[in-house]
Amino acid sequence: MRACSRAWTAYSLNCMLMFTCRSLVLNFAVLVAVATVPTAQLKAQSALSADEVIQKAVERAQQAQAGIGNPGYTYTKISVTDELDATGKLKEHKEKVYRVFFQSGKTRVKLVEVNGHVPDTADLRKQTDNELMVQQLLGQSKAHSGDNRENFLTPELVARFKFQLTDQAQVNGRRAYGIGFEPKNPEPPVRHLIDKLLNQISGTLWIDAEEFELARADIQLRSEVDLLGGMAGRLRHLVYTMIRTRIADGIWLNSFTSGDFEGRKLLDSMRIKTKSESSNFRPCT
Repeated sequence: MRACSRAWTAYSLNCMLMFTCRSLVLNFAVLVAVATVPTAQLKAQSALSADEVIQKAVERAQQAQAGIGNPGYTYTKISVTDELDATGKLKEHKEKVYRVFFQSGKTRVKLVEVNGHVPDTADLRKQTDNELMVQQLLGQSKAHSGDNRENFLTPELVARFKFQLTDQAQVNGRRAYGIGFEPKNPEPPVRHLIDKLLNQISGTLWIDAEEFELARADIQLRSEVDLLGGMAGRLRHLVYTMIRTRIADGIWLNSFTSGDFEGRKLLDSMRIKTKSESSNFRPCT
């Protein structure tokens, strides 16, 4: 029972930041040029407020979620998770390879390799359990048709935060609005486990200025978060980055995530670093 609880808690820490996702990573080896625009120039160049930019991004996300007229895509995702002990010594290293299918606004993943070998029955069972856990953490109903990990911006999510236009930048060669965000005061209600985390995060969203797609998200933890009243664990530190790639006109998919998580699971100190990178994007045949 203790081993199961430890595994559940470790996975929970990863899942809580998945809007997309599920694998979390720390590695800023992505080539993103950021050229900050002076505030006066920024106001002159942008006729849109932060809330207007976010509203357009939400509308675009809803259109993408509907998947009307969009072809399906498949790609390969490699996820690496390292768990360290209190001294920084590596306790466990796991590398997984997935084949991902995105169609009609839904994402499905198929586990094809674990640490260099074909997944066995235990690996596949754990993957199924993980999928159900993600749905539970995000308050989604059980479904076999896929999940909404590509749809980061939902009306329910953005309603929890206040936004401010901070700057403009070149993200992967395209102009983007930098939108700072933090939780509203008073804090929004907690209905699901992930809501506790959302009430303690802030950061910057980079919204593509032409297509109003989320191009990048940089997120950090503002204050510690208890899991199950502190009995299961506590998250003390979190740094998370997600980058999305424009595959075709109006088609954006998650291509890179990185996260560094530190806290306590049960009675043990823990630190988890995870990374996922996706490649070989191609239309489904």
